[in-house]
Amino acid sequence: MRTIIEPFRVKVVEPIRLTSPEEREAALVEAGYNLFKLHSRDVIIDLLTDSGTSAMSAEQWAAIMRGDESYAGSPSFDRFEESVRDIFGFKHIIPTHQGRAAERILFSTLCHKGHVVPNNTHFDTTRANLEYVGAEAVDIPCAEGHVLAEHHPFKGNMDLEALEALIVRHGAGRIPLVMITITNNSGGGQPVSMANVRAVKAICAKHDIPLYIDACRFAENAWFIRAREPGYSDRSVKSIAQELFALADGCTMSAKKDGLANIGGFLCTNDDVLARQEKDLLILTEGFPTYGGLAGRDLDAIAVGLQEALHEDYLAYRAASTAYLGDHISKAGVPIVQPPGGHAIYVDAATMLPHIPRLEYPAQALSVELYREAGIRTVEIGSVMFARHDPITGAELPAPNELVRLAIPRRAYSQSHIDYVIEAMLEVFERRESIRGFRIVEQAPFLRHFSARFEHC
Repeated sequence: MRTIIEPFRVKVVEPIRLTSPEEREAALVEAGYNLFKLHSRDVIIDLLTDSGTSAMSAEQWAAIMRGDESYAGSPSFDRFEESVRDIFGFKHIIPTHQGRAAERILFSTLCHKGHVVPNNTHFDTTRANLEYVGAEAVDIPCAEGHVLAEHHPFKGNMDLEALEALIVRHGAGRIPLVMITITNNSGGGQPVSMANVRAVKAICAKHDIPLYIDACRFAENAWFIRAREPGYSDRSVKSIAQELFALADGCTMSAKKDGLANIGGFLCTNDDVLARQEKDLLILTEGFPTYGGLAGRDLDAIAVGLQEALHEDYLAYRAASTAYLGDHISKAGVPIVQPPGGHAIYVDAATMLPHIPRLEYPAQALSVELYREAGIRTVEIGSVMFARHDPITGAELPAPNELVRLAIPRRAYSQSHIDYVIEAMLEVFERRESIRGFRIVEQAPFLRHFSARFEHC
């Protein structure tokens, strides 16, 4: 059969409140036009994030009932550790309450002021945690990743020549680790090839620099390697994931993505000394090393979810359903990052709204308009999230891209929900010339996109 169906049945439903245009306008005003500040009850289709929004399976709910809440030495941790080690293979597995906690602990132990950390593209919390300890986060995506509309199988790759040049320029002593994010979330959800990870590892090994993987969407990345990279079409997705992690010295993971869980994460390393330092910090700020800020039931849900994320019928459906959204809106003229990724579609708001200047935040304007039109919540990945400031003048410098991410929660929405999103996007596209930009009237010094308030220009 050519038709790819959802490889699951619906067992429990949650009602959606259908809001009116007047209600949505009032909600926008109250939220200061920041979609993070909306009440979820006022959202019809929530594509803000795929993090922690998955629908858990019957097996995960059964695992939750097995959860053991012992403070130390819980069998829930044993099952969690066994599942993580089976896929990731690292010696030390440290649970955390979510991925950003793993980032904070890693960077607090390895990094300090004057350090430089390259990545294909850092996401928001990764960059913020590095900058908080005084390190510099440097993005070096491959050249193909800069051309949003063109197709390339692995636009998430790291630029190898740029990595080598950066190490030579700064010296290996100033680079405590290299990170590579799979899939490359800020770069349009694009996958990284096995060949690229292997080449990055070779450069790191030459300069005695550890390689860490931001593994949030490891299963989706492994699926794309199988589908697109020569030599992997007859391999299991799980074996591809295991090969990926064998190339690394450690990883950070938010289990709220390809762990199919609503909370949780972990930090892994093969370094005995570093693991002891990380566990000491974990105890201080997260919890004992056999629970790390999580309930035992959450550890059990993650243990099951990590394995389910590698089921190939699920991954085939996941990739096809995301592409369905991207293909339909792009055929109608909406500019998106091509090809569609695994977890989200990224609309190129700068191209769609060329009349809005970059520092009037076209991606924010498009996100607001989608909510106003149909109650769809998305997220801006542009100059609100990633603008920099000139070190001399202090002037704000726009981000390289102005993207709106439509992140699709795993196993949560049906095709009719996605058809609704398509219809809404095309309605907004038809009247795109009438959309106005925004100015920021209130912001925080870090991660301002979470709490900023806006007004129309």
